[in-house]
Amino acid sequence: MLVLHTAGNAQDVKLYNPQADAAKDIKVAVAKAAVEGKHVLLQIGGNWCIWCIRFNQLVNRNDTLRTAQNAGFVVVHVNYSKENENKAVLASLGYPQRFGFPVFVVLDRKGNRLHTQNSAYLESGKGHDPKKVLEFFTNWSPAALDPKSYLKN
Repeated sequence: MLVLHTAGNAQDVKLYNPQADAAKDIKVAVAKAAVEGKHVLLQIGGNWCIWCIRFNQLVNRNDTLRTAQNAGFVVVHVNYSKENENKAVLASLGYPQRFGFPVFVVLDRKGNRLHTQNSAYLESGKGHDPKKVLEFFTNWSPAALDPKSYLKN
């Protein structure tokens, strides 16, 4: 009963818009990231994907994760579904769907791909591990890739 209830709630969540213009959304996010000094985090998946919904719920319900994500990234949910596979966008990103869903792509503030993250490495049990997710956010934040972060005073 609980499993059906959880699955039913997940189906009600609409993170992904199959009609969205992913290329345009990414372009807008890159421009915003440039102004805000952030990176862009593409969360690729679909409303059909329970792991995609679980990841989003974990981040939004955990103050530390939400703060880390918001501090370092402009987030775009890129749809992958039978209605819209976003083939051209995913091809331009090096076919991240090969890792399953959700899959994360980090872009710098110029739109260059920095990293593709297989979400399986962020999992523990039947969800994502908050410590692993925080480490991912921290290691791919703008500060982590800023050479000034490594200069000794």
